[in-house]
Amino acid sequence: MEHLTTLADWLAHCERLHPKSIDMGLDRVRAVAERMGLKFDCPIITVAGTNGKGSTCAMLEAILMESGYRTGVYTSPHLVHFEERCRVRGDIVSAPDLVANFARVESARCQNGDEISLSYFEFTTLAILQLLADAKLDVVILEVGLGGRLDAVNILDADCAVITSIDLDHMELLGNDREAIGFEKAGIMRAGRPVIVSDPVPPQSVLDHAARLGADLWHFGHDFNFSGDKLQWSWAGRGRRYAGLAYPALRGANQLVNASGVLAALTALRGRLPITAQAVRNGLSLVELPGRFQIIPGQPTLVLDVAHNPHSVAALTENLDAMGFYPCTHAIFGGMADKDVAPMLARVGPLIDKWYFTDLPTPRAATGAALLARWQAGNSRADATAHAYKTPESALEAAVMAANPADRIVVFGSFYTVGGILKNGVPRLSAPHLSD
Repeated sequence: MEHLTTLADWLAHCERLHPKSIDMGLDRVRAVAERMGLKFDCPIITVAGTNGKGSTCAMLEAILMESGYRTGVYTSPHLVHFEERCRVRGDIVSAPDLVANFARVESARCQNGDEISLSYFEFTTLAILQLLADAKLDVVILEVGLGGRLDAVNILDADCAVITSIDLDHMELLGNDREAIGFEKAGIMRAGRPVIVSDPVPPQSVLDHAARLGADLWHFGHDFNFSGDKLQWSWAGRGRRYAGLAYPALRGANQLVNASGVLAALTALRGRLPITAQAVRNGLSLVELPGRFQIIPGQPTLVLDVAHNPHSVAALTENLDAMGFYPCTHAIFGGMADKDVAPMLARVGPLIDKWYFTDLPTPRAATGAALLARWQAGNSRADATAHAYKTPESALEAAVMAANPADRIVVFGSFYTVGGILKNGVPRLSAPHLSD
């Protein structure tokens, strides 16, 4: 298709392709992958779960790179640019490289006039997988987007699977409770291969599926664990121990659970991907991931977090509480219309003095006005204030104008919310005044 020359062209094409109704199985995706000859010649690690997937992928990547391995990573969604979804040897891939692989998917999809339907996510996933397969890598780390069992990434057989924390999110697709959602996530397991379950209290459906399948289950609290004090932490698993570790560069108490799952996965794969204790130390100290309890120094302090479900907002609340005293906390929040925001707002509400609800640039999003109305319906703080804004940028501008230098501004919710703040680079805030 000669008129499709830019990445924006191809992404728009994928959007137009999205069928109104589609068979949810993986047969279509496998058929296109077979036409493409998609094949990996290196170990594959898949990462599923509700929260902690991106952090887990980033820590795996950092430690493996410190060990000298050529890494490839696929995560979704992105914050600002689509290219962020794929990194090769630590670098975000270029748009032209993606365009070439989009064209390969389209050619295979329409081969010999026998057209196969693909969703936007399926099409883009196949393009990125082909790019990674061609990159001569030592290890590939693949985030499993929404689910597991029916996710396009699951056409591949992982050498090691990681399942992070499981909570209620995307319930319209995955099920109405943790047991149903856990079953969907467990679809990434493979018989006889290690699966790391880093959720401290996993749904029984996850454990049952591992037993039924004959997967090599590594269960947090049973096969591996961690301990720590204010200065350092230690990890112990099957036949391996790491002591005196510095805390991961990714902030938040929840990151130790994610890091524990990472070390379990690397221990399970040590026969194929040996790593050193120094690589663990260096990787965890250097790892970066925008939008995961990202604290940006300034006046006021800025905190960015893509917490957008009750479990992740609970973690954000604990992390904010541990930051110490701020005279006033301002919060910018935007989210999808299908989210149950009431428990999220109630959980973090005691810490928030001024709310700035925002529209987002996607039809799925709730309007700032709708979010404001939901907040008003459940608000119990007479001293808290709230307004609605058209964009995250305008909400941030209003918050900075209202803030004192010693305050903090928290931006959380959808990737679109945090992405709206980051799209012109990381902002350094400077409040204009000290109020009387």
